[in-house]
Amino acid sequence: MKQLNRIENIILLLGAAMMLTGSVASIFLCSWAPYLFAMGAIAFVLMQLRQKYEGRNLVIQRLRRIMIFSDLLFLSSALLMYAGYGNPFKFDMLTYVKYIHNNWVVTLLVAAVLQLYVVHRISKELNKEAKKI
Repeated sequence: MKQLNRIENIILLLGAAMMLTGSVASIFLCSWAPYLFAMGAIAFVLMQLRQKYEGRNLVIQRLRRIMIFSDLLFLSSALLMYAGYGNPFKFDMLTYVKYIHNNWVVTLLVAAVLQLYVVHRISKELNKEAKKI
């Protein structure tokens, strides 16, 4: 797995911190929360996409695809969080409450659980691969 350099690691951590701050600020109904969360999600996703795996281990390739799916869920959480503030897409109220209002929490939870699983499993698989060599 390609390692990130120091600046990329800092951007990755700042993106994660911005997502955390944005989601907590959303609880207190801060109007800037979706923007902070979205900027953090974009930074986090971009840095994770820079980590490439050039090996031939199918397990790590599968886990990498799960990580990319989780990144898409982070971005959809940002979009749903933005849509949850003031109904900017002008849906009728029933559709808005049924499909959008606070559903960003569900996609964020699924993305976070997938990230935890993938990061743990990739590190185990990379250690296994390193021991074989």
